[in-house]
Amino acid sequence: MEFVPASTAAERLTDAAARVAGRLGAGASDVCRLDDDELLTLLADATDARKALELIVAGASAEISRRSARDLGYGGLAQRKGLRTGNALVQQITGLARADVARAVEAGTELAPTPASGAREMAGSSGAPDAPPDLGASTVAPPVPEWLSELRGALATGRLSQAQFQAIRTGLGEPPVDRYPELAPDFLPQAWTRAVHLLLDESAQLSVEDLRSQARIARDRLDPVGVTLRFEERFAARSFRTWTDQSGQRHAHIVFDDEAAAWVDALLQAALRPRRGPRFVDSDADPQARAADADERTSDQLQYDTVMAVLRTGANADPQQAFGDRQPGVRIVIDATMITRIGQRGAAEATGVGHYQDGGHAVPAGVIEARLCDAGAIPVLWDADGRPLDVGRELRLFTRKQRIAIGIRDGGCMWPSCSAPISQCEFHHIDHWWEDHGRTDVDDGIALCRNCHLRLHNQRWRIIRQRDPVSTADTYWLHAPPDPVTGELGATTELRSKSPRRFEAA
Repeated sequence: MEFVPASTAAERLTDAAARVAGRLGAGASDVCRLDDDELLTLLADATDARKALELIVAGASAEISRRSARDLGYGGLAQRKGLRTGNALVQQITGLARADVARAVEAGTELAPTPASGAREMAGSSGAPDAPPDLGASTVAPPVPEWLSELRGALATGRLSQAQFQAIRTGLGEPPVDRYPELAPDFLPQAWTRAVHLLLDESAQLSVEDLRSQARIARDRLDPVGVTLRFEERFAARSFRTWTDQSGQRHAHIVFDDEAAAWVDALLQAALRPRRGPRFVDSDADPQARAADADERTSDQLQYDTVMAVLRTGANADPQQAFGDRQPGVRIVIDATMITRIGQRGAAEATGVGHYQDGGHAVPAGVIEARLCDAGAIPVLWDADGRPLDVGRELRLFTRKQRIAIGIRDGGCMWPSCSAPISQCEFHHIDHWWEDHGRTDVDDGIALCRNCHLRLHNQRWRIIRQRDPVSTADTYWLHAPPDPVTGELGATTELRSKSPRRFEAA
């Protein structure tokens, strides 16, 4: 990738700062005088300025780090300024935290060309201690793969912040081409490029934490061998430690393996379900919701009491006592073509990886086989266009199997900025049951968490399904509330599946 000159970031910074100054007027107190739209625009402009400034800081930080390299000894920039490392010098100047400095240096290193080792000779050896190193000699950098070039370009142009860039970069890692010698050399790099495009499209709607999680999910979908390796590493790192502080309070620190973490998440989701929703899926949900509202315990206390109840009563606990209307469980999704039956007793053997329905994180084949043996499987059949089959209008509520199918298809709440898992979702009829005579078909159902579902109905948002006449594939569009004068629907946003299936290579 071609290095983006600092002047580009400087120009973006100047332009954004001018827009901020124009809106802010005399000072920060003028923020209170802005209307809603102006306030949001001001924050967007300030964010553009911050991203451009971050890029300049990153480039300068990386260069300071390079000029302070250990092999330069006391001639390095940081040593000449009385500090041991370049990062320490950057931290002293900027006042940033150590982790923020490390991220800035990493981002600047990603964008800057790598000079030859010989270029680190200090020009200051002739008696000019503060002279920059001689950068005249340099080597030709190796070609940058397309996926990494796209990612670096998004950082350089301000489409991604440093935190977003690092979330995708560290979450995806490098394509493990050596693990799959049977594939064409460009197969995985092309799959990585497609994953980067999807993540860039979703970056504006995801938090940094969710973006990092989705990048890891993309990596796991494209690297099934690595799923098992990483699972085993985390399993080996599992631990449970307790200690008592000076006041006599007992504490615990737990490092979960993947399977135990998924089970604990499901247990706690079930305990908190009356508070988080959905509340009107089951006939007995209303009294449970009222009981949850009357409970004075915090969510943390409720989770603690739930874990203690499970530890005390063991596996034979009455699920109604601890979890209300739904017993906790972990659902694993896997393509049926990856499961074969072997032996006289028809034992299941998994040949690929699956993913947890809540969260989408990968599950290795060994865990899937154990769960198939222990709990069995529910098949979900899809037509040629990737849609589960319909059941017609006989039922007002979606059936359990339909909910499973929608959950697998959508992967979580479909509202663009929401990261709620399927276990917190209700199932919205796109064509309203009463006013539009909506069908209880999977095609006309979409997963929304309780908050987003209520927002949609209360604020008159609408979701419309559009079917491509050629491929007959479905696209779902979210329409903002209609104009109060004309009645026309507002701006539209395409709703995209949160399922890990979207990262699969074509």
